[in-house]
Amino acid sequence: MIETYWDPVWLTLRLATTTTLLLLLIGTPIAWWLARSRRWLRQPVAAIVALPLVLPPTVLGFYLLLVMGPDGWVGQMTQSLGIGLLPFTFEGLVVASVIYSLPFTVQPLQNAFEAVGEGFMEAASTLRAAPWERFLFIAVPLARNGFLTASVLTFAHTIGEFGVILMIGGNIPGETKVLSVAIYDHVESLEYAQAHWLSAGMVVFSFVVLVTLYALNGKARAGALR
Repeated sequence: MIETYWDPVWLTLRLATTTTLLLLLIGTPIAWWLARSRRWLRQPVAAIVALPLVLPPTVLGFYLLLVMGPDGWVGQMTQSLGIGLLPFTFEGLVVASVIYSLPFTVQPLQNAFEAVGEGFMEAASTLRAAPWERFLFIAVPLARNGFLTASVLTFAHTIGEFGVILMIGGNIPGETKVLSVAIYDHVESLEYAQAHWLSAGMVVFSFVVLVTLYALNGKARAGALR
């Protein structure tokens, strides 16, 4: 009984960790390009990145379900590669979470990169530092608070996902039944005690996340005023 009760918690933590790591890899170059580029394409790309913020999760989940289904181009590609279909699998949850949480990684990183002074980059350029060296040894260390904020926000947002997760993953114990779906399942079954404990845990977690973010932002502002 205890193992079954904790399964959604461990699955949620696994999903949030995987999504956060993948988005740091994917979102960092996107954020750097958005922060440095002056091309006309910058605004449409920024709008696409921010789209999950305004789209209802069920809309995003519906179209992902179509694209990754047997008739979608992603579904046909995964089947031809022998991977099978992604909907109602943990891998499908990861894909949906990466897309749905993309702005929570990219936007803090973009703001952090934009705050990096041009003087540092120009000084490194005069010392004949390659573009990748300027990015890796100057921009990334100066944007460390942005990386922390992006990591915390992405991790917390993934844990709180519900609509897109339910659309893509359904409610399969041990495979796609994450914490938010488990709470919904308990409420639907009138198991209010179990729903209360899980919900209370998420309230505490959300509070800790907000306190952490405010503390990080406070330190960043204090460092900027010195």
